[in-house]
Amino acid sequence: MTTTFPDISINTDRLVLRALEEADAPALTEMMNDELVAAWTAVPQPFNEEAARTWITEYAPAERAAGRGIDLAVTEFLTQRLVGVIQLGKTNWRVRSTELSYIIAPWARGEGYASEAALATAQWLFGDQGFERVELRTAADNAAAQQVAQKIGCISEGVLRGACIARTRTEGGGWADLRTDFIVWGLLPEDLEGVADQMAEAGYSSFTDWS
Repeated sequence: MTTTFPDISINTDRLVLRALEEADAPALTEMMNDELVAAWTAVPQPFNEEAARTWITEYAPAERAAGRGIDLAVTEFLTQRLVGVIQLGKTNWRVRSTELSYIIAPWARGEGYASEAALATAQWLFGDQGFERVELRTAADNAAAQQVAQKIGCISEGVLRGACIARTRTEGGGWADLRTDFIVWGLLPEDLEGVADQMAEAGYSSFTDWS
């Protein structure tokens, strides 16, 4: 039984999802220092280019090699600009289940890129990799992340009380931890029925291919 993800490229009309490359380091550094990324993720702050290169050359390859998950750069098809990152983690190969998370650059928000990339990844997991479940966890106050989960057909399955550590700005300009809840979302293959068509009607890409 396969227990690692392949070196994959996933294409939509607007996006290419591929392995992170060293050339992505400057854009990745800029994205990780965004206020919302800092607030809703555990990424160290401030995030420097050395940390970005370590992520690209050490952490991401190790996660894939160990079978725990895969990190994919999300890039614009036309400009090749880094839009964001899709991460799969906590993969259970026996259950054929994995947890999906995403980060989108500030300049790219509001364009439907997060939903498009997440949907394309789910279609690849279900259609090519034989997965049976994708899980998302969103902080209780992260409305944008919850909207993405709903757009791609996820079903809210419950709340993990006090299970999330977010961050908030202090009066001195630093960051302080803020405990909140996780909302757990589940996505099964049958939940995708009609989702791509609905997104296409809303003006977002519905074509997905992988190689």
